[in-house]
Amino acid sequence: MAENFDEVHDRYNTQSVKWDVYPADVLPLWVADMDFKAPEAVLKILHERVNHGIFGYESDCGKLKDIFVQWAEKHYRWKVKQEEILLIPGVVTGLNLAAQSLTQPGDGVLIQPPVYPPFFGIARNANLVTVEAPLMLDSKYHYSIDFDKFEAAITPHTRLFILCNPHNPVGRVFTRSELQKAAEICLKHDLMMISDEIHCDLIYDGLKHTPLAALDQQISERTITLMSPSKTFNIAGLKCSMMIIQDADLLNRVEKGRRGVVGEPSILGLEAAYAAYAMGEKWLKNLLIYLKGNRDYTINYLKKNLPQIKMPTPEGTYLAWLDCRQLDLKPNPYEFFLSQAKVALNDGHAFGVGGEGFVRLNYGCPRKTLAEALDRINNAIKKPVENLVYS
Repeated sequence: MAENFDEVHDRYNTQSVKWDVYPADVLPLWVADMDFKAPEAVLKILHERVNHGIFGYESDCGKLKDIFVQWAEKHYRWKVKQEEILLIPGVVTGLNLAAQSLTQPGDGVLIQPPVYPPFFGIARNANLVTVEAPLMLDSKYHYSIDFDKFEAAITPHTRLFILCNPHNPVGRVFTRSELQKAAEICLKHDLMMISDEIHCDLIYDGLKHTPLAALDQQISERTITLMSPSKTFNIAGLKCSMMIIQDADLLNRVEKGRRGVVGEPSILGLEAAYAAYAMGEKWLKNLLIYLKGNRDYTINYLKKNLPQIKMPTPEGTYLAWLDCRQLDLKPNPYEFFLSQAKVALNDGHAFGVGGEGFVRLNYGCPRKTLAEALDRINNAIKKPVENLVYS
């Protein structure tokens, strides 16, 4: 492949939260951005814009919306119109905007932990009540939806269901039938649906992404979808995402909610997003081959060296969800790996119910970096207990 995903880039002192939060002797595999350069087409269009030297306010965003419409139909078989797309700075911003536009303080919002930590902040930011329907983990280390508990969690005050698909951190790509059943329960109880689909292009093993809103018109009329090229093409810092709303009344409510509060993406973000969708598909295909290799390397490494750590096989994302409970690491796996292995991961506790004893590992990095992190973890676990010094 033309892209060199094995190349290690120095990201220290680049204002990267991933690399600059911890000391230099710590290897960071936590924040969900990749350690790969963006596609050459993206870099080229950004260089051209920078060389132009003028960064005024953006005007027509039609070319980005048009290329996204084409991308959605080609990759998800989902028909979207330009006028159904709102361009926003980020998916988390969009999640909060949608929730605050559709609820009143005291309303309930249904989520499926363990789940992306900002989901818990959505309720806090809008004075809502979080209602939880935890995902079910079976003996084969496969997560699924317990639909009886999902429906039982809904109260008379629940107004929203927020879906994460592909799911962060467990890596599930929910099937069409799973999505249909969850949506039908939401319709039965008159819930609106917000779907975070930011990892929708990072899927393995021949699986396909199904947008929740693409299931049927009735579901589409009650769904707000959030997508972005940011994870797919590693351009998160450029701040450009899409909110797709296919019901006119629902779109109007959200547009009213954003006025004077949520602005447009930056002009560089718009240019990068367009270039990614228009010219980044070959890069993405090669990226997926490399990420799948990293995923499988992690699985095989753990089976060979650390069988006590269990890992559901990610169907999507570049995130490994590691169950360390058999090791009983003190004071918890996150702090143990940080202090003893000098590897920074995400603390599973932050992902809510079902996250205790887990850590999240980002394998969107050169294989050399991943191998070093796993070796550090392995060596720390196998170090004699008397030599451990907890900090």
